[in-house]
Amino acid sequence: MKRYRPHILVVIALAIVLSTGWHGALRNALTDLRFAWQSRDASGSVVVVAIDAPSIEKIGVWPWPRRLHAELLHGLAAAGAADIAFDVDFSTPSDAASDESFLKALREVGGSTVLPSFKQPTPNGGAAHINRPLKPFSNQSWPAVVNVAVESDGLVRRYPFGEKLGDALIPSMAVVLAGKDANRRPPFLIDFSIRAASIPVVSYVDVLHGDAAAVGKLRDKKVIVGATALELGDRFSVPNGRIVSGPVLQALAAESILQGRMLRWTSDIGMILGLGVICLLMMYSWRRVAPGIRVAVLIASGAAIELVAALVQARWPLVIDTSLFHIAIIAYLTAIALDEIDFRSLLGRIAESRFHRIAMSLGDGLVCTDEDHRITVWNPGASAIFGYMPAEMIGRPFETLCAAPADGNARPSMHDAARQALLVPGGAVVVEFEGRRKNGETFPVEASFSGWQGTDGFQYGAILRDISVRKREAERVKYLAEHDALTGLANRNTLHAGLVGMIADAERQPREVALLVIGLDGFQQINDMLGHSAGDLVLRAVAERLRIEAGGKAVVARLSGDEFAIALDCAEAGEPIAALAERIASAFEAPLATGTRQHRVRISIGVAVYPEGGHNADDLLGNGHLALSRAKATRRGGHVLFEAAIRQELENRLTLESELALAADRGEFELFYQPQVRLIDGSLVGAEALIRWRHPVRGYVSPGEFMPVVNSSALSERIANWVMETACRQARHWELSGNGVRVAINLSPSQLHSGDLAHSVAALLTSTGLAPALLEIEVTEDILLHDEARVLDMFKRIQQLGVRVLFDDFGTGYASLSYLKKFPLDGLKVDRSFVSGLLSNSDDAAIVGSTIGLSKQLGLTVVAEGIEDRATADFLVSMGCEEGQGYFFGRPMPAAEFEKRFLAADLVAVDAA
Repeated sequence: MKRYRPHILVVIALAIVLSTGWHGALRNALTDLRFAWQSRDASGSVVVVAIDAPSIEKIGVWPWPRRLHAELLHGLAAAGAADIAFDVDFSTPSDAASDESFLKALREVGGSTVLPSFKQPTPNGGAAHINRPLKPFSNQSWPAVVNVAVESDGLVRRYPFGEKLGDALIPSMAVVLAGKDANRRPPFLIDFSIRAASIPVVSYVDVLHGDAAAVGKLRDKKVIVGATALELGDRFSVPNGRIVSGPVLQALAAESILQGRMLRWTSDIGMILGLGVICLLMMYSWRRVAPGIRVAVLIASGAAIELVAALVQARWPLVIDTSLFHIAIIAYLTAIALDEIDFRSLLGRIAESRFHRIAMSLGDGLVCTDEDHRITVWNPGASAIFGYMPAEMIGRPFETLCAAPADGNARPSMHDAARQALLVPGGAVVVEFEGRRKNGETFPVEASFSGWQGTDGFQYGAILRDISVRKREAERVKYLAEHDALTGLANRNTLHAGLVGMIADAERQPREVALLVIGLDGFQQINDMLGHSAGDLVLRAVAERLRIEAGGKAVVARLSGDEFAIALDCAEAGEPIAALAERIASAFEAPLATGTRQHRVRISIGVAVYPEGGHNADDLLGNGHLALSRAKATRRGGHVLFEAAIRQELENRLTLESELALAADRGEFELFYQPQVRLIDGSLVGAEALIRWRHPVRGYVSPGEFMPVVNSSALSERIANWVMETACRQARHWELSGNGVRVAINLSPSQLHSGDLAHSVAALLTSTGLAPALLEIEVTEDILLHDEARVLDMFKRIQQLGVRVLFDDFGTGYASLSYLKKFPLDGLKVDRSFVSGLLSNSDDAAIVGSTIGLSKQLGLTVVAEGIEDRATADFLVSMGCEEGQGYFFGRPMPAAEFEKRFLAADLVAVDAA
């Protein structure tokens, strides 16, 4: 068995390589290297007309009009090109004039043009999509496939003669140019020893403009027109780290055919015979010939077979696979190395020095003793810890290192610890004791004791560590785990534990436990204006004031950011909880001193009291936060005591959010349309799209009930996009039926925050086909407040599309006039709060009249909301208001009813009566 062991190793190596396919990677690498060693020029019969960077710079952004390809065809024909192939996609129509121009050029050149077809994978993993030239183009051209196969390493090596597209076998582009027949032949290896740089390339724009030097290179040549510019992405990785464009790859394939260099693998019989020869040679010479000679024979054999393979590949279109031969040689060289190394002796020498090297290189202290506990080994790590040199400690008792315990206990016994180590899994016992340095300093030591039977009797060892830093860090970690690092107050975990203890005491002796959750009002402004360092000083000052006001028996904690909490037993408070909360809030009326600055910070307090406000710590914390939220919303600077109604309100909101999500999934939302009319004659000019919810149980739910929840929930963007798409499709339906009804849509803030609204509007107009003039977007002041520069740019781009933008609820905000100046608006809507009191309130009349006059000077359309009667409508007309809406003209109604009432063929004006 020992005699045949090297040969078995070789067989195993070959079996592993064959089963895993690793030899394929070596075969490809060797073939690629031969391409690098050999170099041949292209014949010059194939010329690439490149859609390159200079062409794109002069002509414009790709894709170009097909009339340019038509002009190029005429230019190539006039230059005397023999064959013309386009590596350009002609599967989709462009503008009709350009397509007709290209078709005419195809006819005039006589149908000798080659146009590409290709398979394109679908995103969902289904059957590949076949892209063919448009039918008129294919009738005037030759078909060719341009697909190539990318191998597992990302490189292109093989080129197909053709591919079956549908029911027909279509030849590849290079095969057509070379004048060969596909005949269902297998793919061949492209000869990459042909230098890509030797293929003639002329620029598309030079041929298009009739450059004499460029045109002169085309006579009687086979021409491939395609993209070489980096930005067009038509690039392929090929052997030896090169990257070539698609047209150049097609040209290399055509050159391989024209030069008779369609490379193919040779039969495996020769490789099997070669393996047999090398195996027989090694079996014969293994014990008869010196190892050096065998190594030389193996290396020479590998060099010889590779030289033969390189010469064959250079002279004939054949590629010899030498991968397995080289793998066998490597396996035999490994076997020779393993056979010659004396591993037993090597392992012995390693075993002799291992302990010494480990002992001397350990960062920890290593001490060994004999059976009398006298030190026999003392490493540098022990010297660094205790301060003794080896000469000072060898032969001394181990107990020299131990300090007398402060509690009077006995010193640890190495004998007992080591003996115990033999009885536990792992063979070591870890003990902590007080050590003594040479200078008398004591410190905590961790020792891992072990024992073993040696040639000189039972011996002991200990790995020693100075754990002073670890002890200090553990204390610090414990402190940080229980306290807030910035303020030194208890943290949330400590507060929770304190609440649990207080509640447990309150259960045994019935009494109340109070939790005050405190939030700072306007703290973010301090951070924004003065920076976080100033904010940290304020938080420390707040913590100190809370600690003073709460007293020593309360747990004062920082929950997060600018939120604090106080937990206390009500029996120890000395005052009612409401009074305590008021006192703490009043304490912050005095400014906080932080260095040279003074800050006035108000606080809001939410109070939850056990047991009414929660039966455990988590309930108290949750309910305290709810009360704080209510305080911030209704009583800033004061306190709110938690009541069940607060949680009920939150649960109602959560229930409504859940129902709204189901409503969106089940399609329960509808759009109603309220007419907008020209006031002077009552004619219909548009409609405002308004969302309605048809609840399966409650019927129609008021928008005032559910829209505030929608606008502050994750559903906002989804529902807003649905409203916009539905309204646009309805407007397009009316437009196709001959009624150009302008539809107004209220914009949601979420649509501005989630992406490019202008792009979304453009895409929606394209998908629906709606004329931009029939879409109107209404925005409110709260939308304009967010990211002013970005919103301004977005609305400018929306207006450039032809969509109108109106300012809704004008007059109800504090900065409306400044927005008229800054933002690109087409009009504004006077809020119904001014219109409803127009006849009875002179102030409202003055405001509306001024608004109409200002709008006319600015060239803005004015739409009045909330018109309830004829008198109000007439008064608005007298003021110069152009458009209006309200119940007087029509309530919001479903699209079908709107069509019936306002879009009948014989109805040209709204019957206000």
